[in-house]
Amino acid sequence: MRQLPLVVHLVYRLDFGGLETVLAECVNRMPADKYRHAVVCLTDFTSFAKKITKPGVEIIALHKPAGLGLKTHLKLWKLLRKLRPAILHTYNLAAIEYSFTAKMAGVPICIHAEHGRDLSDPEGKNPKHNMLRRLLIPFIDCYIPVSRDLRQWLKDVIRVPDAKNLLINNGVDTERFHAAPNGLATEPFVVGTVGRVQDIKNHKGLVIAFQRLLELMPEHKEKLRLHIIGDGPLMRQLQAQVDTTGPGEQIWLAGARSDIAELMREFSVFVLPSFAEGTPVTLLEAMSSGLPVIASAVGGIPDVLDQGRTGILVSASDHEAIAASLADYFRQPAKMAQHGIAGRELVEQNYSIAAMLQNYMKLYDALCQAKL
Repeated sequence: MRQLPLVVHLVYRLDFGGLETVLAECVNRMPADKYRHAVVCLTDFTSFAKKITKPGVEIIALHKPAGLGLKTHLKLWKLLRKLRPAILHTYNLAAIEYSFTAKMAGVPICIHAEHGRDLSDPEGKNPKHNMLRRLLIPFIDCYIPVSRDLRQWLKDVIRVPDAKNLLINNGVDTERFHAAPNGLATEPFVVGTVGRVQDIKNHKGLVIAFQRLLELMPEHKEKLRLHIIGDGPLMRQLQAQVDTTGPGEQIWLAGARSDIAELMREFSVFVLPSFAEGTPVTLLEAMSSGLPVIASAVGGIPDVLDQGRTGILVSASDHEAIAASLADYFRQPAKMAQHGIAGRELVEQNYSIAAMLQNYMKLYDALCQAKL
């Protein structure tokens, strides 16, 4: 009996994050009679791996050291020769170079997804990185940007042909992420964010903006809270910032959590002051949860957030604007509720998980039909 085609998903590290959430949803929800899946981590994986619940999915860590890690290419080549996948699906810059390794191992189809960039190159201008991306175009059968901004960048800067440049919007589970039955919380007024604690997410700036909010509204200080959900390499620095500048009793650093949907229903407003993004899954989850959003106008965020209807766009570094927008929502609960309802409707219409899965399936099917 012929085995189903195997898709190997290659990521730098399987940890809590939007990219990883999309990967897990695709693996778990794709029909079991269509494709098999395996996940290969260049470095390692965390407890997030438990979110991949489909039976029979192997998760493998290559333990790549810092730097070039040339031996990792050989380890992956041997692994791919053993697994014999039909498709290698790589994610972001850290994994793209292994498309060449996969072709050398005889993998017939290589797909590369661009979910966003690092703070070291938020606009995708690094000449060495872009040269690498350009040189690998012949070895990649399709690029998947998750926002119009990334698709245009792939076309104009990397020079990916339109035939290989397919926009697939991220999707969210609208049944799991829904509004609180009692409406948005107003007391306490909870400013919330969810994301990996790393430089590009700008948690430091969010803490500064929250401190400014407390200064703007001293008479309401006891009603204001900041909840930061997530963990990451800058967690200790963020904790030190909260401890030294305060007020620590009103800021909750929750760390990595598995009950994100429930925690979001305790928020009053969602804030995402990132320096760079693709189409953030947490933004879609927040809007699906009926939350108004304040977010930086970068990457694919302006395509999702309808300014003045579902939330407010700001500059990531403008702490005053973030604080003023939070104060405005606090003073106008009706506006807060209207923006939350409109955001939920927008996600239901344009960013469903069913549409995302259908698009990935169509791509996999078309490439397998053409190349296997």
